[in-house]
Amino acid sequence: MKSSKNRSSRLEDMGMGIPDEVPFRGRLHYLFAQIEKEFELLYLENLNLQDKLDGYVNKESLQSHERTATNQCNVSSSAPLTVVSHEETDTAGTAVVTGSKSLKSKFSSGGKVKASHKIKAQTSRIVSSFKNQSVVSSVMREFCGHKDGVWQVAAKFGQPILGTSSADHTACIWGIESGRCLLQYTGHAGSVNSIKFHHNRDLVLTGSGDGTAHIWQAAVNWEVSKKGHSSEEELDDSDEQVEDRDRVDTLRTPLCEFTGPGGHLSVVVAADWLSNMDQIITGSWDRIAILWDVETREPLQPLSGHDHELTHVSAHPTQRLVVTASRDSTFRLWDFRDPISGVSVFQGHTESVTSTVFTRDDKVVSGSDDRTVKVWELRNMRSALTTIRTDSSVNRLAVSNGGIIAIPHDNRQIRLFDLNGQRIARLPRTSRQGHRRMVSSVAWAEEPLLNCDLFSCGFDRRVFGWSVILPKDN
Repeated sequence: MKSSKNRSSRLEDMGMGIPDEVPFRGRLHYLFAQIEKEFELLYLENLNLQDKLDGYVNKESLQSHERTATNQCNVSSSAPLTVVSHEETDTAGTAVVTGSKSLKSKFSSGGKVKASHKIKAQTSRIVSSFKNQSVVSSVMREFCGHKDGVWQVAAKFGQPILGTSSADHTACIWGIESGRCLLQYTGHAGSVNSIKFHHNRDLVLTGSGDGTAHIWQAAVNWEVSKKGHSSEEELDDSDEQVEDRDRVDTLRTPLCEFTGPGGHLSVVVAADWLSNMDQIITGSWDRIAILWDVETREPLQPLSGHDHELTHVSAHPTQRLVVTASRDSTFRLWDFRDPISGVSVFQGHTESVTSTVFTRDDKVVSGSDDRTVKVWELRNMRSALTTIRTDSSVNRLAVSNGGIIAIPHDNRQIRLFDLNGQRIARLPRTSRQGHRRMVSSVAWAEEPLLNCDLFSCGFDRRVFGWSVILPKDN
């Protein structure tokens, strides 16, 4: 019930606001917002108390495991056990206990000591946890400035900049090196629900709750973008220098606006560039996706067939293929490679499909509110190749060029899997790093940008740049 209410609230955030003809709803929303703030404060306090409690429990558990292993295995003082606490334990809270030799070899040495079932289960969990030990991940950058939840994050190929779209009606371009907002776009009249960079030009495509999609110029001041913040510089700066450094360029006028006859009648939830970059695709709550011509700004073809609101659209990076996801629990593949376009329906999820993206090897990865991620072969729409089961709703995921799926969750976690469904890692989430509310979107950098491989954003208004070192990179 709680998840359903949260989802409904987030969907309303994508729209323009409260209709004038229902004035009392504005008052109700204000009161609910105040209640939500109170619950948020209580929730954060509970998290801190839970962290402290978990710390005490884990500490006692580790000490107990050490005593048990020492007594049952008769370990001599020359080969003591070493207890290592892993910051990101498994869901069950399994602790990692290792020694100068493996526990398995100690249990079997001499043949006189027979381990109990409990110790065997513990050893099995220890062995299975070794796979995650070689993955190193940490927050390298934080980008702060949005005044409301951030819906999507995007990385620019070949340039150290980042794009974000927010429910505060703005989109921002950030310098990754400085962590500063270099350009703020304020041309939309509603929540900015999606953002995508043009592949080789300084252009950005955004979709909004005002029912339109915009293309705007993302030219940044590179001299300003290289200036970071340091305490020594701040002491030496004059008031004018500080004011100039903190000034954010604002852009209010788009180059192209996609609206009018034949356009959308409701919120534009997502938009993307087709591979040739002279057409775009938009998806809306009016249950329709539209293919647009960039030069004429005219709609070329409506893509209808979904029974409920669209949640996401995505285009193939090199081919004229598009996928549209919907709250009707399906997603559709649209093929524009031939003069007569074709469509295929993919069924397999039991709740809203929240995200669909292509991989480099012609697969589609879909995420859903049913807490699963599925990998599909484009030529086989009957059943998924892989199903990844998680413990929380999935938001806008991303797949790296190397085939690593980054999955953002409602429960504030970010998990990494490969295309075969093998879990690789879970990014750390503590009181000092990680998101405090749902993670709405992630994006891989096609090449590492200043030690940042992955970017994430959430409804805690925070945007992070992560360094993720996978086992093959070690």
